[in-house]
Amino acid sequence: MEMLGPRQWIPWLIRVRIFIISFLLGIQLILQQAGGIQGLIVIQVPLPYFLAVIVFWYVLALIFHILHKINVDDRVQANLQMVLDSVMVSLIVYITGGVDSFFYFLFPVTILMSSIVLTRMGTYRLAALCFVEAALILLLPFAQLIPSYSIEEPSLEFLQYKIATNLAAFLAVAFLAGKLTDTLHRTGAELRSRSGQLEDLRALNQDIVESMRGGLITTDLEGRILLLNSPGREILGIPAVSLAGKTVHEVFPGLPPVQRYAAEMGRLEILWKGTKGDKQYLGFSVAPLTRNGAVDGFVYNFQDVTQLKQLQSEIQLKDRMAAIGRMAAAIAHEIRNPLAAIAGSVKLFSRMAQLNQDEQKLIAIVLKESERLNGIITDFLLYSREKTYEINSVNVAEILEETLTLLQNHPQMDERFRIERLMPVRPVIAPLDADRMRQVFWNLGDNAIKAMPEGGVLTVELRTGNEQMEILFRDTGIGIRPGQAEKIFEPFQTEFTGGTGLGLAIAYQIIQAHGGTIRAESEGKGSTLHIELPLTTAENTRDARTLTTPLTTHG
Repeated sequence: MEMLGPRQWIPWLIRVRIFIISFLLGIQLILQQAGGIQGLIVIQVPLPYFLAVIVFWYVLALIFHILHKINVDDRVQANLQMVLDSVMVSLIVYITGGVDSFFYFLFPVTILMSSIVLTRMGTYRLAALCFVEAALILLLPFAQLIPSYSIEEPSLEFLQYKIATNLAAFLAVAFLAGKLTDTLHRTGAELRSRSGQLEDLRALNQDIVESMRGGLITTDLEGRILLLNSPGREILGIPAVSLAGKTVHEVFPGLPPVQRYAAEMGRLEILWKGTKGDKQYLGFSVAPLTRNGAVDGFVYNFQDVTQLKQLQSEIQLKDRMAAIGRMAAAIAHEIRNPLAAIAGSVKLFSRMAQLNQDEQKLIAIVLKESERLNGIITDFLLYSREKTYEINSVNVAEILEETLTLLQNHPQMDERFRIERLMPVRPVIAPLDADRMRQVFWNLGDNAIKAMPEGGVLTVELRTGNEQMEILFRDTGIGIRPGQAEKIFEPFQTEFTGGTGLGLAIAYQIIQAHGGTIRAESEGKGSTLHIELPLTTAENTRDARTLTTPLTTHG
């Protein structure tokens, strides 16, 4: 609570003044009416004078309101109002009987109200003014200088006693009101100081909550969401108002019941689908929210760990690929020599022996499969062997266009297939090995055609950003089975008849060597392969350089 100053108290005083004036008018009319009906002895108040004073006091209240609106000095307004109020109270007391008036209490009320807007010395001065006015009201009618409206003429001793009583009462009220006002001001100052400290602490807490790198949600004991900080809103991509009244389990169905989760106090990762349909991996931890030692709710901390999950998958894939590469390279060398001996022996046997047609057919099958197996081993050794890359600044759009032109002459291409190109108008310059990237684009295009046995549309799109570019190969084929997207770049993961399963693995290897990433997505029908590569311009391109990738970095 803040202690108000004169500027804030003046409108309040104006409203109180209007209430008192209306109260006086009502009381006096009631007294006049009751005296006439019951035959009581009442003070004969000159009603026209009384009403004139009341109306004039209303006018003063209106003037005070106008002065406040036009921003007259607050101290001047306060002193003027209290002085004129004391004058109006004196007139009311005089007209309503002077020494016999029922409204003497208005003098202490005026002094008390002055202590709110005036200084202590100003309050004493107003008390002195009220004392002088009260004394004049008593003495002037007694000296017959002005008419008297009292019921009986008081004695001089009674007037002296009344004046002395007024002096003591007015000074006592001024003293006590001043002490009370000082106490209120000190209390108000302390409250302002404490309130400022509380606001600073609240602002600090709010800044801490809003400055967290992760999301934060607070709930009540039933799990209803009470607060979501700004980083949390950015992670989820939803406004806080959309969560009002909902529980954490309605928003995040993968979370266990809050009581069991709070008891375990473990970290949990869930797959969350946002309002736009995008999927995110969120890591949650929960703690009880205590107040005075009692659990009042729960606090959920969460982070978007989608990129971390993708990085973990890539690391696991690299580890598997490296192990497979080292092992398979050794096995391939051991298989190739016996295979060559078997194929040579079969050829020699076919020339020496007299074979019938069926036997010749079997020999042909053996030789064909031997050649196919030898081709697979050759491709795999090529995949496993260290590669050297000649990095130059090349126009990626031009390389893509050349590869797609070759792809249109693919043996399987006919009128059932269509290739759509979405290319930027300007050249897209990047540091690449042109021949290796042609191999990547051919492998991706060949894989897309095989994925559309009944025909379809292959859309190739090239996008550019500030620091990287993105290349998309999107087909309308059979799609990728659930759980296969992470394994599709491993060797021998093909589902196509006659395929070696090394096309995408080699593409993955080349993209990784260029410092890029490649991933596969599928929504049931059709699939999309995303390639992201660092981007450069002709002005900051280095000279051609050679890059060698060792076997341990494959995959």
